[in-house]
Amino acid sequence: METLKLIEEAGYGDLLHAYIRRIVEIEGYTQLREVEATLWMSKFSLTDVVDAASIIIQKVYQMKRFLEGKPYYGPKGEMWTTKKRFEFLEKLKEKAKEEWVRRRCKELLKEWEAPLVI
Repeated sequence: METLKLIEEAGYGDLLHAYIRRIVEIEGYTQLREVEATLWMSKFSLTDVVDAASIIIQKVYQMKRFLEGKPYYGPKGEMWTTKKRFEFLEKLKEKAKEEWVRRRCKELLKEWEAPLVI
């Protein structure tokens, strides 16, 4: 799966394996199933592999905070995990071998930059 290769390339593979037991492709909405340590990914969200990788990393950090007993949803949790998603895209942009991956990271970072300015 190309998405998982990008996660490895950015250096986040161990983090993914530490917090997510499995990823299942589904027809519905992407969601983290905390009790199962499973990530349900909608088929639609997997069409853009760079964005999908960043979604997975955001969910990894949600799972990490869940296990630590910290807010992982709601304003506090979403703000923190979104920043982690942003950091992942920065790291992938820096480490990616393929130009199209770096270009897509730049596009997504630009999209994400405005909501993160407080």
